[in-house]
Amino acid sequence: MARLPDLEGLAIFAKVVEIRSFAGTAAELKVSKATVSKAVSRIEARLGARLINRTSRRFALTDAGRQLAGRAAHILAEGEAAEDAALAQATVPRGLVRLAVPMSFGVLNIAPLLPEFLANYSEVSIDLHLSDAHVDLIGEGFDAAIRIAVLPDSSLVVRRLYEMPRYLVGSPAYLKKHGRPKHPLHLAQHRCIGYSYTRTPETWRFTKDGKSATIRPSGPFRVNNGDAMIPALTAGTGLGILPEFILRDALAAGQLERLLPDWSLPLGAVYWVTPPGGPRPKRVEVLGDYLFEKLSLNRKREARATPKRVPRPATKGKH
Repeated sequence: MARLPDLEGLAIFAKVVEIRSFAGTAAELKVSKATVSKAVSRIEARLGARLINRTSRRFALTDAGRQLAGRAAHILAEGEAAEDAALAQATVPRGLVRLAVPMSFGVLNIAPLLPEFLANYSEVSIDLHLSDAHVDLIGEGFDAAIRIAVLPDSSLVVRRLYEMPRYLVGSPAYLKKHGRPKHPLHLAQHRCIGYSYTRTPETWRFTKDGKSATIRPSGPFRVNNGDAMIPALTAGTGLGILPEFILRDALAAGQLERLLPDWSLPLGAVYWVTPPGGPRPKRVEVLGDYLFEKLSLNRKREARATPKRVPRPATKGKH
């Protein structure tokens, strides 16, 4: 009878390649360093080839190691997927959820909700990754993400949580000095603050009564985080577009004013996004349901509490 492949050894080797450390792999897998070393040695003995050259300061795959690494990673991923499929049917959610969330939204709206979830689901742990960069769920190994966007069609599994409007805004100081734009095309003559984490060159597209107007903003400042744009906006550095949740306090305080309110920007929304294929692990499913419930409830409270502001009259000035 032919020998079965050493699947455990291959999986451990894949983890070593991923983490690039025997000690780190041992800590990740909660086994001894000796267990990791023996697993790699078993694979080397079976193949009759060294896979890794390592010293106290250097870690490098050999040619044989590089050839095996991709297939070993595939075996590990398939094994994890098989276990996830089984765990998805379990009645008790357990395991790690790797969740990617935009920075500002995550700090304000997601992080405060997680302690209660973790208290209710003691066998679930969460690795919360906060970044405004667009993450590759599959390539970077995330179980789920929250995205605030106008989502294009994709193979990802998407659940809409709620709408998130975006507004063009400027400060009273800026408007007094530079005038108030009356049409989107006037923005070509204004100083605009750009957002640098767009996947394509940034454009601002407005619609009104079936007509559209598109401009490419230009100005003295670009930034990759919405909260970091607020000081420049309130100081009168330029005009900018941000989601409502970031602008809410500055608008309520009169530090910023919404501009061109009769023109609409593409309507964004808050989405719960998971990779395609197969049943969702139970731990991911319950976290998605929990966040959907809490965020929907918070959104309703905010809508009831938001005062209605009377638009300020247009100021005279250049456009």
